[in-house]
Formats: sequence, C-alpha cells, structure tokens
Amino acid sequence: MSGQGIAQFIPLILIFVIFYFFLIRPQQKRAKDHLAMVASLKRGDEVITSGGIIGTVDRVLEDDRIEVNLADNVKVQVIKSTITSLLKKTDSK
Repeated sequence: MSGQGIAQFIPLILIFVIFYFFLIRPQQKRAKDHLAMVASLKRGDEVITSGGIIGTVDRVLEDDRIEVNLADNVKVQVIKSTITSLLKKTDSK
C-alpha cells in the first residue's frame, strides 16, 4: 500500500524538477547577472533604462542611484535597478 502512495507523488516531483531546471534556475541566473551588471556601473557607461531611455552614466551616487546624462546639460537621477542593459562599457584606465 505504501508503494502506491509514493508512486502518486512521483509525477509531482518530476514536474517540480522540470520547473526548477527550466524556469526557476535560469531566472535566478538572470537576476544574479543583472545585479552584477548594476554593481559594476561606472562613469562613461552607456545604459538603457526600463523606460527605454538611453544615456551615459555621469556619476554613481550613494543609496542606489546614478546620474545619467541624456543630452548636453540634461541629467537625470535614476535608481540603479531600473537599468535594463549596458550598451557600451568604458575601458578601465
């Protein structure tokens, strides 16, 4: 009888394993990569915000903010986590 009880849970366990390897693990890797990218931002990097704005990092401020230069004399402060991608990384000097 106990063999039947365990056999009923095998499909559920297999579904969880499939979800872990195809959904959960890749999402965790993307989140980790995004945190590493945001942490490595520095002056001169060209970035895209979640709103689709493209700009150049002018200053990295405290408390999770950066100042992005959009055009001549146009600077905005954005939260680091809203940076979706890095277009051009400046070379370390």
